[in-house]
Amino acid sequence: MLVLRSLLFNIAFYLNLAFWLVCAMVTMVLPKRFLLGVALNWASSSLWLMRVIVGTRCEISGIENIPPGGIIMAAKHQSAWETFALITVFRNPVYILKRELTWLPFFGWALLKMKMIPVDRSAGSRALQMATRRAKVELGQNGRQLLIFPEGTRRPVGAPPAYKFGVSHLYGELGVPCVPVALNAGLFWPRRSFLRRPGTIRVEILPAIQPGMDKKAFHMLLQEQIESATDRLVSEGRAELARLGVPAPVSPRQEATRNG
Repeated sequence: MLVLRSLLFNIAFYLNLAFWLVCAMVTMVLPKRFLLGVALNWASSSLWLMRVIVGTRCEISGIENIPPGGIIMAAKHQSAWETFALITVFRNPVYILKRELTWLPFFGWALLKMKMIPVDRSAGSRALQMATRRAKVELGQNGRQLLIFPEGTRRPVGAPPAYKFGVSHLYGELGVPCVPVALNAGLFWPRRSFLRRPGTIRVEILPAIQPGMDKKAFHMLLQEQIESATDRLVSEGRAELARLGVPAPVSPRQEATRNG
């Protein structure tokens, strides 16, 4: 049943994506707010499909911790789920993303229309400087909310944290609050897996870290807050999967123990 539901959801998810991409192309000649509306409807409908087909609900707490104006929202990155689901909590989001995504037909064009910030990872520090300049404009002049995944790529549930310095650089340069975000989405939508598990994906938006901290101290605080909250949410998620009789993904530590 888990495999069948996962298969049905994946088919429905990509058909839904195709539908909203067509809608996005229609709005390309309109102001950006219409395209943001399409993105929000895509995210909301995808969450609905996951709830109806797989039985996976979503609970987001702490929205009251998001301050007005330009902010950095630094989120744990475990799966593809948070890349679209977090759109629902933004007013005017901007993502820092790998440049290659903007090369995709239709999808990449929409990203450029929404003025997302592409980064050439091979450019090193120069890419970070360019992203910082763009982010200053989007957050300062336009009051947008910057979403960044501090680890840079998806990490399996239970993997040791690998936070990059980029988020600390942006925090120091932009002078805006940083909102940490913890989640357990990787239990229900694992990376590099076709399976989707029933249960409750929990997202916790933590109190904002105000600007002005030393970058090194900020880096340590951000990691500690996200990781401690994520560990708690993952424990809750594993307990729920056990009650449902659904096997949870094997963590890297568990895999190492088995192989040892």
